[in-house]
Amino acid sequence: MTKLLLGMTGALAGMLLLGAVATVFIARSIEARYPPPGSFVAVEAGRLHYVEAGQQGDRSAIVFLHGASSSHADAMLVLGNRLAERHRVIAIDRPGQGWSERIGGADAAQPSRQAAIIADALRKLNVERAVVVGHSLAGAILPNLALDHADVVAATLYLAPVTHPWPGGAIAWYYRPAASPVLGWVMTRTVTTPIGRLLLEAAVDGIFAPQPAPADYADKARIALALRPPVFQANAQDVSALYGAVSAQQARYGDIRLPTVVIAGDADAIVATGIHARGLARDIPGARLIILPQAGHMPHHAAPDLVLSEIEALARTARAE
Repeated sequence: MTKLLLGMTGALAGMLLLGAVATVFIARSIEARYPPPGSFVAVEAGRLHYVEAGQQGDRSAIVFLHGASSSHADAMLVLGNRLAERHRVIAIDRPGQGWSERIGGADAAQPSRQAAIIADALRKLNVERAVVVGHSLAGAILPNLALDHADVVAATLYLAPVTHPWPGGAIAWYYRPAASPVLGWVMTRTVTTPIGRLLLEAAVDGIFAPQPAPADYADKARIALALRPPVFQANAQDVSALYGAVSAQQARYGDIRLPTVVIAGDADAIVATGIHARGLARDIPGARLIILPQAGHMPHHAAPDLVLSEIEALARTARAE
């Protein structure tokens, strides 16, 4: 029995060592393929990476915040580059994601903390009265921006947002161990990167379902950046903190007085539209709700022209006030 246990321990140690070596090489190859394309803005205790396009110097920008396991690149693909023909556009890597630093460690998982960091960055970039567009997990950040940092926000648009507690608070099984300080460090430095690389395309297909994912989406959206060990752990912390955060902040939504649009698909299998999008539109006075038939978790890809039109309308409202 002792020999068996020693053999199993040795095999596990060997697998972890092999995974650690693979993780280093894969992470380095990802960083070489997807270097930071934008600029960095210094905020308290760190830097955020962002991409800016369009009307330089315009204080009333359109700002994009991405969801989990993503970066600035997603919004720029179908929305940002088109809007840049007429507006100043800024797409930010949230703290610990893409090429942004994890400012504040595990505390940065709180949507209110991320909102404060992002608002600080926008002030440093001379942004006032922006239209802020948030997808998925960023939907939990937007209310904090609207309520606590109204100097930089004039209107908000939510895409398939996470905003309310959901039954049981369940998340994918690997998030909570990956979020822990010790076990998470070991997991993300040994197994999550190589396994994630193998499952990347299947994960993208699941996010887009029931629509097919664009064939080159994972590459153009730089999704592999989320597989790097510190980014994967930061993302796991964000997702693990989400249920508690939205449970605590939902009572404040009725105080929001900014122009608000909520867009979601009725076939979203990632975030329950009935709980989140419909609940948010119910709670924010005057919010406009748009439900896309047979659309999943990527409404900006399913109906980009409609989303662009709504952003443009909010931008006109912001400029008129």
